Amino acid sequence: MLEAKISSLYRVIKYDTIGSTNAEAALLAGKGEYFAPDGTLVWSLEQTAGRGRRGRDWQSPTGNLYTSLILRPEVSLQDAAQLGFVASLAVYDALGNIGSAGHQVHCKWPNDVLLNEKKVAGILMESQGGGGDKPPDWIILGMGLNVAWHPNDTEFPATSLRFEGWSITLDEMITAYTKSFLSWTSRWLEDGFAPIRKEWIWRCKGMGEQIEVRLENETLIGIFEDMEEDGALRLNVDGKTHRITAGDIFFPTNRL
Repeated sequence: MLEAKISSLYRVIKYDTIGSTNAEAALLAGKGEYFAPDGTLVWSLEQTAGRGRRGRDWQSPTGNLYTSLILRPEVSLQDAAQLGFVASLAVYDALGNIGSAGHQVHCKWPNDVLLNEKKVAGILMESQGGGGDKPPDWIILGMGLNVAWHPNDTEFPATSLRFEGWSITLDEMITAYTKSFLSWTSRWLEDGFAPIRKEWIWRCKGMGEQIEVRLENETLIGIFEDMEEDGALRLNVDGKTHRITAGDIFFPTNRL
């Protein structure tokens, strides 16, 4: 079996099992840059208390990929949030580089990746400090990818690589993801968010189509007009434009 080949630019801390890679990464990051420098990657084969967006449980049995990357970018907190789109592009390209032909891969706003129109990966960002032009103390970029298993009781349909017929190992997947992430991060640092936004739009699902957006206290149905310069979703509801910075989107084929 191929062993993971991860660039020495990462400092990898691997566990057989852990409560949450994001929680562990936050604990390490809080101890300071000397203890957990930029590029520290927490990887676990299993999570017993995995978390998704909005505090949802993320079922995390052995066989899937669970990582949390500690980053310390010297940019504002608002700009650092763009790394979620960088990560989704990295997952997209990693799947394209090692996956099987004949499958559809898309990015789903804001930070999910779809395989054959079902969710195969999700990204969870957390941070501490920052504000205004001040950079955050740290960013944690959590990424979970269904390699061997997926839940069947999710609001948005899920899938796994194995279910779709892909015979990819965890080592192959993390090798491809970490390599792709370095490439996209370098482009972001050199050229800013504009090319990231352009490439993400090219890979996304739902642009120009009707979608449902579930917010904290309401649900909107309208046309996904565009992704704005800062990553916000622009939704046209009966001629009125809504700017959305956080929410869950659904397509006509999978609305409940």
